[in-house]
Amino acid sequence: MKAEEMFRSYAARKQEVDLLKFRITNFRGIDADEVIKSMCLAKPEGEKVQEGGTSDRTASVALNYRKTADRLEDEMFDGLLEQYRRKKAEIEFFHYCVSRLSGKLPEVITDMVVEGMDWQELSEKYGVSHTMIGKYRRKALKEMDVFYEIREKNDLEVMLS
Repeated sequence: MKAEEMFRSYAARKQEVDLLKFRITNFRGIDADEVIKSMCLAKPEGEKVQEGGTSDRTASVALNYRKTADRLEDEMFDGLLEQYRRKKAEIEFFHYCVSRLSGKLPEVITDMVVEGMDWQELSEKYGVSHTMIGKYRRKALKEMDVFYEIREKNDLEVMLS
């Protein structure tokens, strides 16, 4: 990923992280005990049904359901957690890169991308023209792309070692 992509999609990515955090925090899963209880204790109704206790097959299906439900819940939770970690790490890396920019760029880019200020607001706040804001943006992207390239190179080296 390049810095330009984060500039364009920062707000959406931040929202995704917040939503994933909410889903993980409020994860309830499937209430397998209730399903098993209803499968094991329910007696069939109708004319051609014999009255009797729970069959071994019904109990087996119920236990298999429990195992499957547990596995699916674990996979779902693990998937949510992995997405959250990956997306949060991407945002944290972006913030790290912004903090390492030269001059007044960290403040300008934070206002532009993180705070969502438009160019007019930035021009007024920093007392510069729209052209200068554009130059700040291009310079920041150039500096940040170096960080992204280094990270990509490091990741590749780790995978190949």
